[in-house]
Amino acid sequence: MTAVFITSTGTGIGKTFLTAGLVRYFRDHARSVDAYKPVISGFDPAAPQESDSGLILSALGRGLTEAEIDRISPWRFAAPLSPNMAARMEGRQISFEALVTHSSACASAADIVLIEGVGGIMVPLDEQHTVLDWMLAIRLPTLLVVGSYLGTISHTLSALDVLWHRGLQVRAIVVDESLDSSVPFEDTVATIKQFAQQTEVIALPRLDGAYHNHPAFAQLGQRL
Repeated sequence: MTAVFITSTGTGIGKTFLTAGLVRYFRDHARSVDAYKPVISGFDPAAPQESDSGLILSALGRGLTEAEIDRISPWRFAAPLSPNMAARMEGRQISFEALVTHSSACASAADIVLIEGVGGIMVPLDEQHTVLDWMLAIRLPTLLVVGSYLGTISHTLSALDVLWHRGLQVRAIVVDESLDSSVPFEDTVATIKQFAQQTEVIALPRLDGAYHNHPAFAQLGQRL
């Protein structure tokens, strides 16, 4: 049984793209897989199919029902803000203890379990806890998804340093090619590899027609 936590240096970088791609890879190889995004902000109940939760359920081959959405994303907020701010706007608050208990239970739900975080590693969940605190509480191996935009090298190495010094196992850094980046993708990947020699770095370039079957998914899936 393998469970991993998928995190990032920020929002909109590619966590859900990777999560959904890995789900499809494992399903195509007849593996028992489940995936969760316990906390999501910017969720529009009128268009759940456009949300990260909807994309994950589609990859899992499950119906887009309220029960299924509740199962994989119990903490949903409308505002596209950090969870603490989005929850405050609704007069709500995430129970950190309940989130940890839920995530720990999810980790044993299938042969392969993917738990996707929200935003980057230091995004606040409530008034006291960040995503990093969540990761430390459940202690799962981590996949760090980063972009290839100008500035990503510093963001990536800073996040990696924090994870290393907190004793979290980083299985791989996945460099998802950023659209319209002014930096050559291959150079960004090579530089991250040079400075993160203790961690495997996997390139996820934009490939036409490879949304569902990118070779990087197989490369990473074979290592989980």
